[in-house]
Amino acid sequence: MSFHDLALPEGLATKLARQKILTPSPIQQVVIPAALEGHNVLGRARTGSGKTLAFGLPVLARLVGGTSRPKAPRALILLPTRELATQVHTALLPLAQKLDLKHTTIYGGVPINKQINVLKAGVDIVIATPGRLTDLLDRRCLTLDDIEVTVLDEADHLCDLGFFKPIDALLARTPHDSQRLLLSATLDGDVDKLVKRHLPVRRLFEVDQVDDQVETMEHHVLISEPTEKTATVRALLSANPRSIVFTRTRRGATRLARQLSQKGIAAVDMHGDLTQKHRERNLARFTKGEATVIVATDVAARGIHVDGIGLVVHYDAPAEHKAYLHRSGRTARAGESGSVVTMTTPEALDDVVKLQRKAGVTARHHQASTAPSPMTVESLSTAGVEAPAPPARPRRQNGQHQNTKSSSRPQNGRRSGGQQRRRRPRQNAGSGQR
Repeated sequence: MSFHDLALPEGLATKLARQKILTPSPIQQVVIPAALEGHNVLGRARTGSGKTLAFGLPVLARLVGGTSRPKAPRALILLPTRELATQVHTALLPLAQKLDLKHTTIYGGVPINKQINVLKAGVDIVIATPGRLTDLLDRRCLTLDDIEVTVLDEADHLCDLGFFKPIDALLARTPHDSQRLLLSATLDGDVDKLVKRHLPVRRLFEVDQVDDQVETMEHHVLISEPTEKTATVRALLSANPRSIVFTRTRRGATRLARQLSQKGIAAVDMHGDLTQKHRERNLARFTKGEATVIVATDVAARGIHVDGIGLVVHYDAPAEHKAYLHRSGRTARAGESGSVVTMTTPEALDDVVKLQRKAGVTARHHQASTAPSPMTVESLSTAGVEAPAPPARPRRQNGQHQNTKSSSRPQNGRRSGGQQRRRRPRQNAGSGQR
């Protein structure tokens, strides 16, 4: 299948081809046709699987040829973070321009008056985070009465951040017969409540699960004494540019980024204490290659969608397995290979092993004092020792479901963690995964 095979407005497939996006990803292949037919769609797929175009192309197709009133957009895309809103805006901009559609971003941390003026002038699509959008609605600076299609992207993360009630209220302010698309890595808890309230009739597509193994991702545990931790991560990052490091606290992220920069590793931090302009500037430095490392907190974990990240480092191990998987999902995106290293002390090793087993991964274990030098991900692949494989996890049987269900999970099993052979990265051209 190619984008030319989908019933997209004229010129969109050609525009995508010029960006070397030729073949729809699995989630795009199932979501786009159903959404183009006007169905409510519930899609479950991992971060990095191509959800932006899966919902973005149907939104553009629905609005083409129409006009929007001042302060009354016709489409709403809700996201959990400012970085995600900016990245979705950037991905859709050339496609929207091709169809003469206007869209804008609405989020906090920037002056509100400029956003008010843009809404007064009239836009077709609003890409927003819940807090600032609710503020503008309360000020009567826009209305959702004309909304034809609403998208919730990263719905599980929206709920994790405590946005269930605002999202519930926002959806209630859109026309009850308007189209709704909800995409998420998991569909339980508060996400399930949103689905039952606002998508009672929908088409369901499950391409993969958040805890499915990625075939091209390797996992490692690096054990060092607390006094050697900073020197160890410095050696690791020196050998592996284009890396993301996660810390537990914002202060820890700032301190580690400064320590790395002082030792010649160009690092920037990313966390909630920074202004929006500062966060955008740091992300831009990393994207352009001016910085080789981002040091981030969990809050920023899903806000960083940058291709070509070869290594994720858990400098501080996360508290629970979902956070481990979401952090780790910054690498091995769009078919590329990647590695994940969790740093720990001998005393905390058992806790890390339990965490990884709950996440369903097996890692190679390395003592920092005997690790290969330089400590590249290639050398780690053949060093250390394999941890015992986790117990097999039961798979949900594929049975009849009242909604349409699509699965791309292979039936012949997957290799996990340290048991994987490294693969050559596939070319991004034709992946369609945005």
